Amino acid sequence: MKTTGIVRKVDQLGRIAIPAELRRTFGIEIKDPLAIYTDRDRIILKRYEPACIFCGNLDESIESFHGRMICRECREELQQLAMARMS
Repeated sequence: MKTTGIVRKVDQLGRIAIPAELRRTFGIEIKDPLAIYTDRDRIILKRYEPACIFCGNLDESIESFHGRMICRECREELQQLAMARMS
């Protein structure tokens, strides 16, 4: 892990500001969603990328289906399973 030398305080509402230099470096724009992870004693922020709930695929074929993200391949496989059940 690399230190940036930047220190920020948590405000009264529990927020911290991500410095502009880091937002530019990582391509984080205003209102971009960030996923929050923990790893033992670390808090990790990562730009949120919706992935398929079945296979984790992150490609451009991801679509929302009943509020869940699903890729084209899994959608087609589910359609095939549904058609097989109807037969």
